[in-house]
Amino acid sequence: MHDSPLSPPPLSLYLHLPWCIRKCPYCDFNSHALSESVDFAGYVDALIDDLNYEQGLAGARELVSIFIGGGTPSLFPAEEISRLLENVTSTFRCAGDLEVTLEANPGAAERARFAGYRAAGVNRLSIGVQSFDDRKLASLGRVHNSVESDRAVEAAYTAGFDNINLDLMSGLPYQSPQEGLRDVERALAYAPSHLSYYQLTLEPNTRFAAFPPRLPDEHTLGEIQRLGLERLEDAGYRQYEVSAFSRPGLHCRHNLNYWQFGDYLGIGAGAHGKLSRVEERLVERRARVRGPEQYLLSAGGEAVVSERRALSAGDLQLEFVMNALRLKDGFEPALFTSRTGLAIAQVDASLAQARRRGLLSDAGGRIRATEQGWSFLNDLLTIFV
Repeated sequence: MHDSPLSPPPLSLYLHLPWCIRKCPYCDFNSHALSESVDFAGYVDALIDDLNYEQGLAGARELVSIFIGGGTPSLFPAEEISRLLENVTSTFRCAGDLEVTLEANPGAAERARFAGYRAAGVNRLSIGVQSFDDRKLASLGRVHNSVESDRAVEAAYTAGFDNINLDLMSGLPYQSPQEGLRDVERALAYAPSHLSYYQLTLEPNTRFAAFPPRLPDEHTLGEIQRLGLERLEDAGYRQYEVSAFSRPGLHCRHNLNYWQFGDYLGIGAGAHGKLSRVEERLVERRARVRGPEQYLLSAGGEAVVSERRALSAGDLQLEFVMNALRLKDGFEPALFTSRTGLAIAQVDASLAQARRRGLLSDAGGRIRATEQGWSFLNDLLTIFV
C-alpha cells in the first residue's frame, strides 16, 4: 500500500469529558445532560486508567498539545483537572512548550474555576460564547446570557490566561448581517488571541434537524460571512483554516495538527484517535465506546476500544486532502508523502482536474485552494473522492 516510508508526525492528546448542563439542539457531539449521579472523580479515574493503557502506543513519542473537550469540561472541579494533567505529564513525554487547551462555558460556576485551571497547567482557554445577543442565545438553547459571556472573558484574563479562544457562530435563526457583525465587534473588543468563527449547520440526529429553526437565506448568509470576514481581517486576524482566525503566531497548535494529518490519542467516552504505526507501515484509527457508563466499566483494557481500522490507500488520500485543503496555506507535496506513505503521484489525476476547473493552485510549491476553490470547497474535495 505504501510507496514511501512513513514518518512519525507530531502527537497530540484529546481528552473527552462528555457532560453538559443540558444538550444544545444543534449539537451532534457525544455529550450528555448532567445529572446528580455523575461522579467526576470516578470519571477522571477511568481516564487515567485509559491513559495508562494507551501509553504503550505512544512509546517515547512527545506530546505537543493536549485538548480537553466535551461536553463542558469546565463543569469539572479544578482539582480533578489538575489530577488528570499531573497524570498525563508523569506518564508521557511532553514538549517544553506544551499547549494545553480546555473548553469552557460562560456560566458563573465555571468562571469561578478559571484560576484553578490555570494553576493546574491549562494555558489556553476556549470559551463557548456563540453569540453576544440574548435572543440568539435563547434560540440556540444556550444556558448563559451575554452578561455572563462578558464576565467569563474578563474572568479568564483575571485568572492569568493570555491565550484565549472565543467560539462564535454565524447564520443564527433570523440573524441579519448587522446582527452578525455586532457579534464579531463584541468579540473583537476583548482582543482574543484566537476566534473560531463558523456557521450554524443542521446536523443529522439533532433536535434542530427534526424541528429546524428558520435560518437566514443564502444571500443573507453570504452578507453575514462577508462582513464578518472583512472585519476580522481589518482587525489583524488571519484566517488560516475554514473556521479558524488568529492574531499572528497564535494559531491553535492542537487543531493545526489535526488538519496537517498529525497523530492524536483519543481518551474518554466516544473519543477518536489516529496513530501512525511507522514500523508496520500503516495508519490506524481507533474509537472508544460512546456511553459514559460503558466507558467507566471498560477503561484500562481492550474492551474500551469499540473500533480499530487500518486506513486503505484510498482512505489516506481522501482524509489527508480533506483536512489539508481546509488550510489557507494548503500543503507541500512532501507532507502528503510523509504523512500517508504514498507518492503524490497517487493523486495527480485529481490534482490536474481541480487545476483545470480553477479550484486549485500549486504556485510556490504548495498545493492550495484558489479563491474560487475556497468558495466551493465541497466541490473541490469531491474531486478526490
